[in-house]
Amino acid sequence: MRVVAGKYRGRPLRSLGGMDIRPTSDRLRETLFNVLTAGNPEALTGSVWLDVFAGTGAVGIEALSRGAKQVYFVENSPPATKLIEQNLQNLGIIDAYKILKDDLAGILWRLEREHVAADVVFLDPPYRMQQAYQETLTALADSSLVWAMSLVIAEHEKKFDPGSEFGSLRRIRKLVQGNTALSFYRIGGHPDLNKAT
Repeated sequence: MRVVAGKYRGRPLRSLGGMDIRPTSDRLRETLFNVLTAGNPEALTGSVWLDVFAGTGAVGIEALSRGAKQVYFVENSPPATKLIEQNLQNLGIIDAYKILKDDLAGILWRLEREHVAADVVFLDPPYRMQQAYQETLTALADSSLVWAMSLVIAEHEKKFDPGSEFGSLRRIRKLVQGNTALSFYRIGGHPDLNKAT
């Protein structure tokens, strides 16, 4: 597993065994960031990210590599938070991130009080934790962290549908690659059926 592009391109990232730490594959990360940058390599410069169920931190680190201003890694597994710290240290990343180990409700409350507004929220729970998708997306829909221009992205199994609407948060696109899918949500978004690939 490696950083796909940007400042840390080609640098290795460590992972852990077991299915609960299931890093987003290099190929899917490349697809995700191709969608987000849409031919503009500077598109993510200065962006603020939440990497929820961060695991290895691969997605948030990819964002930092491509110019993100701040990444909040949300992860409550001690082995995973240690791994994220190791991956960041191995790349020489010493600022522009925070690792948050509280439960999601506590983290959202804290970040709201700090007036954080996320440009991108990426969530990738262990696939067996299907209820976590609904709980997390509902909490995000009710949070001031997510605003009109925020993009919320959920990685999930192709055979599982996390849902198309959570309050004012609506799915605008679904992208399938192999057995994995990415669902993209926006506040008040309208589906672009031409992009449901």
